[in-house]
Amino acid sequence: MSETVAHGPAATRSAGPLIVVAVLAAMSLTVAFLGASPAPVSARELMGATRDPGQPAFVASHRGDAHSAPENTLPGVLAAIAAGFDYVEVDVALTADGAAVLMHDATVDRTTNGSGRLADLPLAYVRSLDAGGWFGTAFVGTPVPLAEEFLDILAASETRALIELKGEWTPFAVAHLVAQIEARGLERRVAAASFDARTLALVATESEVVSRLAILRTLPKDVVQAARALGVRGVLAKGSAVIARPEIVDELHAAGLRVVVYTFNEDREWRDAVDLGVDGIVTDRPEMLATWLTSS
Repeated sequence: MSETVAHGPAATRSAGPLIVVAVLAAMSLTVAFLGASPAPVSARELMGATRDPGQPAFVASHRGDAHSAPENTLPGVLAAIAAGFDYVEVDVALTADGAAVLMHDATVDRTTNGSGRLADLPLAYVRSLDAGGWFGTAFVGTPVPLAEEFLDILAASETRALIELKGEWTPFAVAHLVAQIEARGLERRVAAASFDARTLALVATESEVVSRLAILRTLPKDVVQAARALGVRGVLAKGSAVIARPEIVDELHAAGLRVVVYTFNEDREWRDAVDLGVDGIVTDRPEMLATWLTSS
């Protein structure tokens, strides 16, 4: 199949108005889109200004307040919020039927009275388990929380959250979680963190507002380039890896990115991290860290 293409001044004159109309239409769509889209959350809005060496980092309470209540349970989250920590960190993973629940391990064995891989278990079974009895008699019968229950509690507070998305998430599951975050007006108070680049990309497709953090056990040669490629606001990195390469803190800060370290529980670790100017510390001992930061 062929077609005749006009050439010369006459063709140019006739095409000119069409080109102008097309460009104006595209500009109008762009302006309308930008006007309707909420502005992305900046790293400064989410985690404050970059810290200088010696300035206090923010405190992120690991898995709720796992020192005071069972980890990744609603009592643990409520304890962290009541204590006034800057951030509460929780782990969210998917059941066999795609429901998002608070759970750190791949299996339910350690933190419930059940057994099996979470990804192989239906929500009805997971919700029937006791996720608190192992911690203490006061918490017997505590269920594994739904992500929505956690978000409800968070929305009723002023606390911010780091939500680790465990494992690989499906597009549907990511879309549902982001919708639940937006429905509660939390998109400017939470950051989604993951080891999995694909999961972070799925979050980005669902929201330009919800911030993302890349979780790193080991540090790539060029951390800034890796963070920019992922489109994240910063890195949530293993503390010992950051201490071994202290220069990355300044490199990330110079790029407008933030550095949060995990999981530091001792004062010597806190001192090393603060001396480097990290922005946040995830810890199992948030009350002690908060006290240490105010007295150091």
